[in-house]
Amino acid sequence: MNLPTLAPAPSPLNTPATTPHDSTRDAHGKEPVRHVFSFYVYEAPVRLWHWATAILVMGLAITGYRIATPAPSALGDTSQLFTMGNMRELHFIFAWLLAIGALWRAYWAIVGSHHARQIYFIPFWSGAWWKEVLSVVRWYLFIDRKTHKWVGHNPLARASMVFMFTLGTTFMIVSGFALYGEQLGLNSWVSHAFGWAIPIAGSSMTLRSWHHWGMYVLLLFTVIHIYAAVRDDVMGRVSTISSMISGWRTFRDYED
Repeated sequence: MNLPTLAPAPSPLNTPATTPHDSTRDAHGKEPVRHVFSFYVYEAPVRLWHWATAILVMGLAITGYRIATPAPSALGDTSQLFTMGNMRELHFIFAWLLAIGALWRAYWAIVGSHHARQIYFIPFWSGAWWKEVLSVVRWYLFIDRKTHKWVGHNPLARASMVFMFTLGTTFMIVSGFALYGEQLGLNSWVSHAFGWAIPIAGSSMTLRSWHHWGMYVLLLFTVIHIYAAVRDDVMGRVSTISSMISGWRTFRDYED
C-alpha cells in the first residue's frame, strides 16, 4: 500500500498507535483483502470540536437566515411572542460558542498532534504538494481510478479546509462580532476589538451583506465536505466518517 508521504503516520508500523492485521475477506465476506492498517489520527478534543462546530454552523445558518428574511407577520400577540428577539439571542449564543470553540481549536493545534495543525496552513511552496493536489482532483473527477492514501487530510481537502472553512469561519466571526459590537455601542469592548471591520467594508450594511453571503460559502463547504467524506469511505477504501467518531483511520488494501 502506498502510504502517504506528506502527512506521515504518527508512529511507525507495528507500534501501539498502529494496528496492522491481515484478513482474507471484507465485511461482506466477498472481496479479498490483503491488509488493514489503522492509525490514530483525530484526538478526542478535535472530534468533539468537529461535531460541536457542525451543530453550531447549522444553528447559525438557520437563525441567520431567519434574521435576514424575517416572517412578514407573527400569529398572536406580538408583544408577548418576541419571535425575532429570541431568534437574534439564539444567533448570538451560537456565535459566542463558535468563537470560543475556534479559540480552543487553535490552542489544540499548538499542543495536539501534527494532524491537528493541518487545517491552518498549506505547504504552498512545495511543487510536489501541488502535484498531489492535481492528482486528488483527477481522482475526484473520475479521471484516475486510484490516488495515494493519506493518514490525515489529503492535499485537496487540506486546501479547502484552510481557504473555505478556517478562513471562512474567521471572517464570519470577525464580521459578526463587528456588527454585534455596533449594536452594543461604540464604547463596548466588542466594538473596540472588531469594529475596524466596518470601515474596511465601507459600511455596516455592506459588511452585513458579506456576512450573509459568507453563510452560503460555509454551507457550500459543508455539502462538499460531506460528499468527499462519503466518497472516500465508499471508493477510497479509507474510513473517513467513522474516524471522526473513533479517532482511528483505517486503510483497506484490496486486491484487484
